[in-house]
Amino acid sequence: MVYQIELADADEVGDLGVLHLKRLWSKSRLGLRGRLPDALKDKEWTRDMMVIDGLALPLEHTMRVLHQDASTFDAFEDWILKSNGGHIDQWRIDRINANVRNEPYSHEVNNFLSDIDNHAPVLSEEDLAFFHENGYVKAKGAVPKETCRAAAKAIWDFMGMDAHDPESWYQGQASIMVPLFDHPAMWAARKSPGIHKAFSQAWGTSDLWMSVDKAALNPPERHDWHFPGPSLHWDTSLIPPVKFGMQGILCLTDTTADQGAFTTVPGFHKKIDRWLKELPPDANPREQDLLSLGAKSIPGEVGDLIIWQNAMPHGASPNRAQSPRIVMFIDMYPEQREFYASWK
Repeated sequence: MVYQIELADADEVGDLGVLHLKRLWSKSRLGLRGRLPDALKDKEWTRDMMVIDGLALPLEHTMRVLHQDASTFDAFEDWILKSNGGHIDQWRIDRINANVRNEPYSHEVNNFLSDIDNHAPVLSEEDLAFFHENGYVKAKGAVPKETCRAAAKAIWDFMGMDAHDPESWYQGQASIMVPLFDHPAMWAARKSPGIHKAFSQAWGTSDLWMSVDKAALNPPERHDWHFPGPSLHWDTSLIPPVKFGMQGILCLTDTTADQGAFTTVPGFHKKIDRWLKELPPDANPREQDLLSLGAKSIPGEVGDLIIWQNAMPHGASPNRAQSPRIVMFIDMYPEQREFYASWK
C-alpha cells in the first residue's frame, strides 16, 4: 500500500507531543518525492534545527533516518525515543513547544536556565575581553577531567584502538573524524554546566540550544600516515558581512601546540570582511594560503573548552608529538540564529 503524504501543520503531534516534529518528518518525505518547495525548506530551517537539537538528535543520523528508514511518523518517533534512552524529560518538550508557539517558558524550563545563570562564571572579564579582541577563548577546566577521560575512553573503544598501543592508532584511520554521538560518557561531558555557562557568557544569554556533534582523534604523523585535514577552513558562508556565530571543541586529552592542536588566526574576525572584498573577483577565499595569515596553534588541557567565532579560519593541524589528540565538537546557539539564504 502506498501512503499519501501531506504537509503537516506545526501543531500536529504524535505520541511524543512535540510541535513541528510531524511537519519536519512530512517535509522530508515530500522532499524525497520532489514535492517540497525550496523556499519552504529554507524558511523553516532554524525551527527544524531547534527541534532536532532540542530532542538531542545528531543531525547526520537524523537526516539518514528521515531519508531512508522513517517511512511512517510512528517509526520516526520510535527512533527518537530510542535515541534518548527511552525517556525524554517533559521540560525539554515544553521548551520546544514554547518556542514554536512563541509562548513563555514553563517553570521547569526557567529553573533550568536560572541554574545556568547562577552558575559561577567560567570565563573571567579578561577572558571575555580576549574573546572579543582575538575571536577565540579558552575556558579553562570547563568540564571535570574525569568526565573528559571517560569520554576519551568511549572514543578509544568505539574506534577499536588501544591508547597504549601506537600500532592500533592507524588501523582503518582515513580521517580524524569519529562518528560517535550518543555514548553516555559523551553525554555526561556535553551536559556539564560549565560548557553551557561558558557559551552563555560568550553569547550574553543562557537561552541556548546544543547541537549533537561528533568527535575527532588525530594520531601522530608517521611515514605511512599523514594528517588528512581538515586544515584551516570555515563552516559558514563567506558573503560579507560574515554573520556572527560560535563553535567550540572540548579537549579530552592534554594537547601541546605541536600535537595536532586547534589552529586559528587570532583577530581575523575583525579583518575578514575587508580581506574578502580585497580578493580578486575570481578568487575562491577557501583556496587561499590561510596559514600565511598568521595561524597559531592553541594548546589545551583535559577539560578545557575552546570557543571561537565562526568568522575565524580554523582547523586541526599535523600531530608531530607522541600521542593522539582527542576532542569533542561542541556548538551552542540561540534559537533565533542567522540563516544563510545563499552560500559562498
